[in-house]
Amino acid sequence: MRLNLISFDLRANFGIFKKPDVNDGLQVTFNMLHKPALLGILGAVAGLEGYQKQGHLPAYYNILKSIKVGIEPLDHDKGNFTKTVIKYTNTVGYANADGNLIVTEQTLRAPAYRCYVLLDLDDTSQAVLYNRLQSGEAEYLPYMGKNECAAWWDYGESDSVISYQFEPFQPDSDFRVNSIFIREYPVHSQRVKPRFSPSARKMLNASSFAYFERLPFDFFTDETMTFVQYNLAEFVFTDWVLKQDAEINDLYRIVSGNKASIIQLF
Repeated sequence: MRLNLISFDLRANFGIFKKPDVNDGLQVTFNMLHKPALLGILGAVAGLEGYQKQGHLPAYYNILKSIKVGIEPLDHDKGNFTKTVIKYTNTVGYANADGNLIVTEQTLRAPAYRCYVLLDLDDTSQAVLYNRLQSGEAEYLPYMGKNECAAWWDYGESDSVISYQFEPFQPDSDFRVNSIFIREYPVHSQRVKPRFSPSARKMLNASSFAYFERLPFDFFTDETMTFVQYNLAEFVFTDWVLKQDAEINDLYRIVSGNKASIIQLF
């Protein structure tokens, strides 16, 4: 295996990561990009087939599901993206058999995420994905949740698609996590409380927010594949300093140039 951890910054004017538990009235979006959606984007870039038949997982998912990813929101307000509500008439014939179908969707405005992807360059599909990300090419249109929400990333510059040195992270002091991460225990109990230092004349361990969201990280199917649902987990994104003994799985220390960060790959 030739493992290469990279990141690229994914952006769109709009995004709709529809929550599956809402069908009537207002359709609500997840705030964060989640792993199943990111794998769909990577599959579009690599040229892997999507959904072909109800009750069957798409080819891109079966091929890419073993890839570990990390996600860090960019240009956010304490983890949140601005949302707006868009109302329109669905003019597709079958959707209007009983009258005009009015759709009301909550929509993200200018969502942006740093996507970390751990690739095995000995795998043909992953090698194609790596080369296309570097060259800014995609076989199919990548989009954030709906094909009306086209997505793009920068390429060709030295700081666009970044490769990292990485290693599993074992805390030897208090630390911050730069990406979203799955919480196993209440994060508040693992937080290092800010305090004022008279000698330094500043706040130590200063922090400002913690964002929580229940997000998909995988798919669940029954044995007969008659239905496909999301597996969900409790995710956190925060600038809190966490205690050395905080229990968070799959953390990695990554280094590019003189910059080091801690992220979760899941």
